[in-house]
Amino acid sequence: MSSIKREKIVNAFIDNRERIANYLFYLALTVELVLMIVEKSDISFAYESYVFRATFLLTFLSVIIQKHDKKEWLIIVSFLAFTFLCYFLSGKNDLLRVAVFVMAAKNIDLNKTMKYCFYVSAAGFLIIALLSLTGVMGEVVRIDDYGRDIVDEARYVFGFGHPNSLFSAGYVLFLMWLWIYGRNCSWLYYIPIAGLLAVLVNLTKSRTGMAIAAMTFVLAIFFKLFKKLENFKFPYILETIVSPIFCVVISVFAAGLTEYQYTGKGIFTMDVRYWNIEEKINYRMSNLYYSAENHGGILGNWKLFASHGAESYFDMGWVRLFYWYGIIPTAVIILLILLINYICYKKKDIWTPIIFFSLSVYTILEATFVTQYIGRNFFLIIAGVYIGQLICGKLDSRF
Repeated sequence: MSSIKREKIVNAFIDNRERIANYLFYLALTVELVLMIVEKSDISFAYESYVFRATFLLTFLSVIIQKHDKKEWLIIVSFLAFTFLCYFLSGKNDLLRVAVFVMAAKNIDLNKTMKYCFYVSAAGFLIIALLSLTGVMGEVVRIDDYGRDIVDEARYVFGFGHPNSLFSAGYVLFLMWLWIYGRNCSWLYYIPIAGLLAVLVNLTKSRTGMAIAAMTFVLAIFFKLFKKLENFKFPYILETIVSPIFCVVISVFAAGLTEYQYTGKGIFTMDVRYWNIEEKINYRMSNLYYSAENHGGILGNWKLFASHGAESYFDMGWVRLFYWYGIIPTAVIILLILLINYICYKKKDIWTPIIFFSLSVYTILEATFVTQYIGRNFFLIIAGVYIGQLICGKLDSRF
């Protein structure tokens, strides 16, 4: 190859590096979304780890190809080193994959990407439901004991395996719709959305889902009614107090109460009221003791960095963060959430905090979004773009 041709290729690459990086990101995002949809269905897929490696490689290449100044490279290397340390100590590469995915999202068109996630997810969830309704794959109704003193309780699942999984699918579509369309659409569109949420809650009989959906809907209506509030500081401060501070405090308290209840040790004490709370939340706190390997969910067994073997699943997503990854990695996640809240204030974007508020409160009792499946976590895309704008000094742009 002549030097002239080589120079032309290099120049073409330099001129199109951001476009190439974004193509790689979109390819990784598409694969992650498809894998998330497959995981929610009854399809058995045994090669997830290989797919995770492939999407990690795609996003890593995207980050490398992007243009960065010295400050950005320092941040990138620091986060790669930190998350690799977490991977080395715990054996879980989730945080490493998430960090690279978030960094790769820096220069994408956020509105376009959110719409892409919304429609791909909606299409995938609809296919799962149709396959169930036509008898091809998956149950329409699941009869089980859901911890409410009803041995054979029937709830709709429509191919999603569990009513909570069905609710979470509808819930995440609702949140994406709010972010993409809810801020600007006519009031008339909120009426059918409210009806769909009511149907979803009735089909799944999710008490947590009903409370979260109603709270989020009311918040959205409130801020749509009083649009000028997004220009004030106090809504962002209140959101920060709840998410993540209140959510973390409640989760620490729950893990501490469970420790005292089952070991007689710890700084939090409660007797009769503990079981009153447990009955209302389907014994989720007890699962911190019984469902986690070596009782790792209780407060006294949390570690600065999670070690190998912390692989158990239980509800209460904030506690799972501490159990799966450790106190220090979770503290870093909390700081990043606080940073994103600050960015939202600077951008006068109240709708992203509404989404984070809803997700954070939901994650107190559910762990849908504490997962190795990046395709579930559309808010990672928002985080990547907003943090990228902060680093590059572009917070004046709306989205």
